[in-house]
Amino acid sequence: MNYPWHLYLMGIIYVMGGIMHFIKPKAYMRIMPQYLPNHKLLVTLSGISEIILGIGVCLPLTKNYAVYGLILMLAVFLLVHFYMLSSKKASAGFPKWALLLRLPLQFVLMYWAYSYL
Repeated sequence: MNYPWHLYLMGIIYVMGGIMHFIKPKAYMRIMPQYLPNHKLLVTLSGISEIILGIGVCLPLTKNYAVYGLILMLAVFLLVHFYMLSSKKASAGFPKWALLLRLPLQFVLMYWAYSYL
């Protein structure tokens, strides 16, 4: 089955994002909400999840499961985005306008994934 090129692009974006969790783990641990336990483990698991789901959307057998997984993952990541808005320290130096822009972007990314079902 041939998928559109933009589905593969989406998969690559998530795989690369997941790899970044291992290249720059401190950047991800810095933005983790304080109320979540074991930041290192959560950063590792989220990186692995992004890689697996990014690959999964490119495979016919797993595409639909991966799409649902991406939507769920993006919904969970909203916790981080809201946390980053909670204080200057939590913002990790990002301007407030950029952090606010990320919120609707999450829903755009969810819709992008959903459009492949």
